[in-house]
Amino acid sequence: MKKRHALALVPAAALLLLSACSGTSSDSPSGSAGGDAALGSAALVVAQGGLGDESYNDLAYKGFQQGLTDNGLEGTPIESDDVVGQGEQILRRAGDEGLGVVVDLEYSHAEVLPTVAADYPNTDWVLVNAEAAGDNVASVLFQEQEGSYLAGALAALQTVNTSDPKINADKVIGVIGGTQSTGIDKFLVGFIQGARDTDPSVKVLTAYSNDFADPTKGQQLAQSMFEQGADIVYAVAGGTGAGVIQAAKDAGHYAIGVDANQDGVAPGSVLTSMLKKTDVAVETVLKSYADGSFPGGTTINLGLAEDGVGLSDFQYTKDAIGQATIDKVDALKQKIIDGDIKVWNVVEQGYPDYYSGN
Repeated sequence: MKKRHALALVPAAALLLLSACSGTSSDSPSGSAGGDAALGSAALVVAQGGLGDESYNDLAYKGFQQGLTDNGLEGTPIESDDVVGQGEQILRRAGDEGLGVVVDLEYSHAEVLPTVAADYPNTDWVLVNAEAAGDNVASVLFQEQEGSYLAGALAALQTVNTSDPKINADKVIGVIGGTQSTGIDKFLVGFIQGARDTDPSVKVLTAYSNDFADPTKGQQLAQSMFEQGADIVYAVAGGTGAGVIQAAKDAGHYAIGVDANQDGVAPGSVLTSMLKKTDVAVETVLKSYADGSFPGGTTINLGLAEDGVGLSDFQYTKDAIGQATIDKVDALKQKIIDGDIKVWNVVEQGYPDYYSGN
C-alpha cells in the first residue's frame, strides 16, 4: 500500500484529505479505472460536520471500515472544510484517483454527481441521503421521517409524565435542525407529526443551527428552548447535537439523539436516539461492489420495515419512560410498517400545512 498525501484544493483553506491508505497510483488518468489496482480501492466522502461528530459521519465511517475489512478492500475517507461549495471539484479529484468505488455522504452533491459519474464510468458511485441518476450510481435513501415520528410520539407521551423529575408541567418539546433543507426537514416534520398525532395540545419549538459542527450553538439553542418550557429537545444537526445533549444534562431535562446511538453520551439525559443505520447501508453497498453485484441505477430505501431507522433501546431511560409508554410506541411502529399510519415525507410531498420549513 502507498500512503496518500493530502490533496490540496483551491482555495487553500479547503483541504481534501485522503487520510488512510489506497492501493492505486495517483497518476491514474481522468475517466479511467486505473487498471486492476483500482478494483481494490474505495473512498468515503465525508459530509458536513466532518468526522468526530459522534453521529451520521462517524457511524457511516464505522460501516466503511467494516466493509473494507470484510471484503478485503483498501480505502480512505475524504474530508473538506467546504464539502458543499467544492462538491464537484472534490468528486472529480476522487474520480481522478482511479478508485473502484466512491461512497458520498453529502446530500448536496445530488445535482453534480450524475455529471461526474458519467465522466468516470469505470468508477462506481454511491450517494447516501439523496438520489442521483446514472448507470454507475446507486442511491441510498432513509425514511428518517418514520423514525422521527416515533421520537415525536415518545416525546409527546413523556412530556406529560410529571412523575419523571426531568419533566416539567409544560407540554412543550423542541427540535433543532442543522440547516433548513428538505433533507433535514424530513426529520422535523416527522417529529412534529408524531407529537401532533399523539397529543395535539403539545407545543413543538423549532430552530436551525445552520451548522453541523458547532456544539456551542447547539447548546445555546437548546438552553433557549428549555427556558421556554421545553423538557425534551431533538437534535438533528450532526456534531452540533453534542451541545444539545450537554444542555439537557445541565438543565436536568432530555435530549433525543440522532443517527448513531447517543444514549451513552450522557446516560439518563438522552431519552432515546433516532437511529439511522448508515453503517449498515455503507457495509451493504461495499459488499455488493466487492461481489460484482453493484446496484447501479437503483435506489435503496431503508425505513422501519427494513430496520434502516428506528429508536434506540432506552438502555438508560427505560424505567423513567415506563413499559406502558414503550408499548404504545411499539404499536405505532407496527402501524407505520403495516401502512395504517402514513408519515409525511417533505422530499416527496412538500411541506404540510402545520410546518412551512421556517
